[in-house]
Amino acid sequence: MKKNILLSIFSGLLLWLAWPPMHYTTVFLFFGLVPMLIVIENIINSTSTKKGRRIFNTTFLGFFIWNTLSIYWVYNSLKIVGSLVAIPISLIPYTLGPLLMATACWLYYRLRLATNRCWGLAGLVCFWIAYEYLHQTWDLSFPWMTLGNGFAVAHQWVQWYEYTGVYGGTIWIWVINILIFLIYIGFREAQTKLVRQKLIIAFVAVLMLPLSCSLYRYYSYQEQSNPSNIVVAQPNIDPYAKNGGIPPYEQVATLTRLSDSLGQVNTEFFIWPETAIPDPIDETHIRTNSYFTQAQHFLNKYKNGTIITGAETYKVFNTRQTKTATLYDGNQFFDRYNTAVSIENSAEVHFYHKSKLVPGAESLPFGDALSFLKPVFDHLGGATGSYAGQEQPSELYAQSGIGAAPVICYESIWGEWVAQSVLNGAQFIAIITNDGWWENTSGKDQHLDYAKLRAIETRRWICRSANTGISAFINQRGDIVQQTKWWVKAALKQDINLNSDLTFYVKHGDYLPKTASLLAILLALFLLVRVRYNHPVISKRGTSEKS
Repeated sequence: MKKNILLSIFSGLLLWLAWPPMHYTTVFLFFGLVPMLIVIENIINSTSTKKGRRIFNTTFLGFFIWNTLSIYWVYNSLKIVGSLVAIPISLIPYTLGPLLMATACWLYYRLRLATNRCWGLAGLVCFWIAYEYLHQTWDLSFPWMTLGNGFAVAHQWVQWYEYTGVYGGTIWIWVINILIFLIYIGFREAQTKLVRQKLIIAFVAVLMLPLSCSLYRYYSYQEQSNPSNIVVAQPNIDPYAKNGGIPPYEQVATLTRLSDSLGQVNTEFFIWPETAIPDPIDETHIRTNSYFTQAQHFLNKYKNGTIITGAETYKVFNTRQTKTATLYDGNQFFDRYNTAVSIENSAEVHFYHKSKLVPGAESLPFGDALSFLKPVFDHLGGATGSYAGQEQPSELYAQSGIGAAPVICYESIWGEWVAQSVLNGAQFIAIITNDGWWENTSGKDQHLDYAKLRAIETRRWICRSANTGISAFINQRGDIVQQTKWWVKAALKQDINLNSDLTFYVKHGDYLPKTASLLAILLALFLLVRVRYNHPVISKRGTSEKS
């Protein structure tokens, strides 16, 4: 028992050491799960009772260590809503992810009892990917720890994400770990030399073929010349001072000065960070808003320029038109949005509302079932669970017709969501964020690294404006071409190459996790039918296994 616990802890530590922003240890992903597989095998072959429960508990420990050490910074991002709310909300990513991971391992164990090792391991990959896909689609979504994200600091290895997305990386990691595990088991169980040789050959092939293809693609990839001049601004305003500490007019003035320092006649986009305009704006009357006119006045000297800026906006309704609407002034309702606004030298103005909202902090999970909690959040000042979004991604266009995919903060870890904007016509990706909530932790570095994967999936430049760092330009291969330092006031200028070609992933989206999830559901139904009609499975010791 003690040995299994130590192996589980060791697995969790290996995965943490392999995780961004760690450099030079990404290779640990290829064997970090092997100790966990050995733990499960040891328990299956033991004489202990309640093996399923032991597998769940032991694997949960290792996954909890990996998750907690990798995303320890989550608590910092929630302190604004107060410790009463921040502590329970921060427990969601620390514990919920590991619970789902351990459940996948438990389902693998049940499938092993019903079939054999090979079918069980194939099922494990399906169960795991189904968990990852669930964790990016339900109300408690937090796909930060999707295994394929682990290659964000070694993006040269996964240029084929343009075909598979990050889930291809998850499959790659699992298959290599499984092959190493089977080679180990082959020696432990004294399997024939031929079987071990086949496993070793398979391991080398599965490792080297994707890696070789990726490196070839990386070094041979050539961008088509289609330049556009872009400026991103980083005002470096303390997020806790944005509302009340520094007047909004002064914040916008800081952004215009930074933009003007690098702007030129042919600059087509100025990109400002999330909630760059912090004072809530009524979208219906935005053209007369003083901050809007202040930004538009800046554009007078940049006739072809368009500003993409973050803003707090709202809409007022005479009747409750959405589930998220809040009662206002007795007989009216309003929705609040975390918005990206495009401003140009015309009367045209367009909005994109952040839709992948942070559970608890920006949206109320399972709002229909937990609607009774909304008054509690309103009592907290409406800072929690109070934003509305939109059903589909949309693009922001300049007067010249150039399309940008607006991506607000947390949304940048949803590959398919970003790809949908590219499919609709976006020629580059504008990420606006406010990473200051996480303070000087690895959270800001992970967030930047993950953006490189979106560049590879879509073959689009990333123009990233962060309020307090790190702002950057990332090319179509996923290379960071320019970046700012943390906690500095700065601006960057870059001629990027626009791209209108569509990758396989952009055209087909998350086809891998959808397929794996369907297979996982079929396997789970198989297990239910077996339990329902064939009685409990008999373990090797001749006793019924019920857990």
